[in-house]
Amino acid sequence: MPVPIVCLDDEVRHFAERFGGLFTKPQYQYFVTVLLGLMECEGRRTLSGLVREVADHPSLWGLSRFLSEAPWSQEALVATWLKHFREEMQPQVEAERHHQRQQRLNRRGRPKEPLVTGYLIGDDSTMSKPKGRKMEGLGKHHSTTENKRIVGHSLVQGLYVLLERRCPLAPQLYRQEAVCASEGEAFHSKIDLMETLIRSFEPVAGTVTHMLLDSWYCAKCLWRAARERGFLITTGLKSNRWLRVTDETAQQGWRWQQVSDYVAGLTAQDYVQMPWPRGGKLVYVHVLTTSVRKLYRCQVVIVRQSLDAPLTQARFWASSDLQADPQTLLAHIAARWDIEVLFADGKEEGGLDHYQLMSATAIVRFWTLGMLAYVFLEEEQHRLQQQWQRPVSIGEARHEIQRRHRRLLLLWLFAQFQSGVQLDSLFNLLAA
Repeated sequence: MPVPIVCLDDEVRHFAERFGGLFTKPQYQYFVTVLLGLMECEGRRTLSGLVREVADHPSLWGLSRFLSEAPWSQEALVATWLKHFREEMQPQVEAERHHQRQQRLNRRGRPKEPLVTGYLIGDDSTMSKPKGRKMEGLGKHHSTTENKRIVGHSLVQGLYVLLERRCPLAPQLYRQEAVCASEGEAFHSKIDLMETLIRSFEPVAGTVTHMLLDSWYCAKCLWRAARERGFLITTGLKSNRWLRVTDETAQQGWRWQQVSDYVAGLTAQDYVQMPWPRGGKLVYVHVLTTSVRKLYRCQVVIVRQSLDAPLTQARFWASSDLQADPQTLLAHIAARWDIEVLFADGKEEGGLDHYQLMSATAIVRFWTLGMLAYVFLEEEQHRLQQQWQRPVSIGEARHEIQRRHRRLLLLWLFAQFQSGVQLDSLFNLLAA
């Protein structure tokens, strides 16, 4: 049943009011309509699907124009939610630093100031649009779920993880060079987009930022950007990259060797068995401090599920954290999975890939509002975890919002009947 905006849950209302100054009064109505629709809709989150969830909703044409043409800034929207996240997390960071000071051992000399690690995670995800012939920005992109190239849009996304809290950054649309040429847009590669993200990111004070990327983004320009910002960086590594290994027979005392050949020369004694940080499953780990060609000095991490498994199943990473022990390196690597969870939750709970929009501007704005809905649900998830004293998923948080809306709707209907409103009037409002 559609929910009137007057039945909006207080938590949703207060969250929406943070961004009220970014919209005109008519725009704000559309903004709340999208936010409420994303909370309530269980089917396809197309524009028509969203407005069906709101009683006495604005027109579908008006909502489409709100996304494609209305003069509001999605950049300002993202900046506002990031500013609020930093302000919310700053006291928690200071509390954690104080705790670290209390726990450290007394030693001679001036102790280092404790820092809290925040992970800046970047990745991309393909939104399948096999029938979207007239949509701007369409291209053929690799889909990991279908394991092939498909027609759709490529979303390049960043996620900030700090003290078990998560905050998405601004979504970006990647367009292939041929698509940019046909649409008259400047071309920016995925590497360019990720470099811009690194150079523009503003972390919470008192933290050290650790960039996490998969092997697609293992590029020297990104490592350089991270180093220049004072960030650590850990990226996936492909087996055809070259390592510097010791070789006493070589004139300079070392030589280059491909990762795949280096792994083939390792014995069982070269690995250490330790638990994977998430799930506790035992894996075999080998760590080498060396240089990777076209990168910098780093720690190379080799992980195998079993020593009997084929070498092709081994996985490799490079990390600039030269002081980390193997278990800490595994924790860095495992933390990257959070962005995969973001994409899964975004599509399942926020309908990030359900849109049917023609313009690139409308698509990016839809993604931005979808990420904003995730920001709210993440806050609600954290609040419920503290209230219920147990883990809560993003989906559970959304269902709790829906439950509260149903209760508010019943109370509103009860008040309407008590005040003498006719049944037909309410039926026409809720069935429109």
